[in-house]
This record gives sequence, C-alpha cells and structure tokens, in this order.
Amino acid sequence: MFREMRRKKQLLCDQECIEILKNGTSGVLALSGDKGYPYTVPISYVYDEGKLYFHSAKSGHKIDAIRNGDKASFCVIERDDVIPEEYTTYFKSVVVFGRIRIIEAEEEKRNSLEKLAVKYYPDDNTKNREQQMNKGWNSLVMLELAVEYMTGKGAIEFLKKH
Repeated sequence: MFREMRRKKQLLCDQECIEILKNGTSGVLALSGDKGYPYTVPISYVYDEGKLYFHSAKSGHKIDAIRNGDKASFCVIERDDVIPEEYTTYFKSVVVFGRIRIIEAEEEKRNSLEKLAVKYYPDDNTKNREQQMNKGWNSLVMLELAVEYMTGKGAIEFLKKH
C-alpha cells in the first residue's frame, strides 16, 4: 500500500525514526486541502506510542481539510547540515502516513493536551500546567494522527561519518 524507500542504504531503522519523532519539536502536517490542492502546515506535536498529537483552533483550513478526509502525512527533519563544499546536506528525516481525527472525548482531549504541555514545558508544576491548559480549553481541539506507515532517511554521507 505504501511505497518502500528506493535508496535502502539510507533507510533509518524504526527505533531511530521513533527517537527523531520523540525529540523533534516541530514538523509539517500535510492534508488534502481545498479543491484537491495539498495543504501543509508547520506545527508543534508530541509523539506517544504510535500516535502523534497536535493542538488546533476549532476552525480553519486544517480542520476543514480533516473533516473532508482523514488521510494525512507528517514530516520531521532532525538534521539539515548544509555542506557547501560538497554541494549537499547531511540530514535525517522521518515521514509518517496515517489517519487523523479530531479528538471528541473530553478526557482523551485533556490527556493528549497534557502530553503536549509536558513535552514543551517538562519542569512546570501540575497546578500551573492545569491553569494554562484551562485558559484556552474552550477554543481548542486536539488532533490525533495514528501512524500506519513510517519511513526515515539519512544522508549517506552523514550516516558514514556518524
């Protein structure tokens, strides 16, 4: 169903892909937008047990696209070191494909928002985190992208040197 990577020597193992997803702070979410045009948006996220979670406003292009189709792709670039003298970049990246949904259940929404909050501010105390989450609670939705297929790639030069 999903294409395999052509340059298998550059393929990252699943564990390395998961580490990139866990450690990354932003990526690009791709959806099918208006009139069939691809719609991509840079977004913060958290990865947890085969799922990616995002927060969003309750309306807009992203939400309309999700309501019109649940297939999505998400890309995270861990490294992108430009090496001018070699006319190349040393990079590592992961691309995920799956189905995205708007989380409806209140408890599930809160749990996923807390995962996101802990990732970006791990040292915050629980009381303050709750206050911050409650501030924007009524104006946000949480999204879940269930990973169906994941592939990672690294520059061959980067992989040789590291």
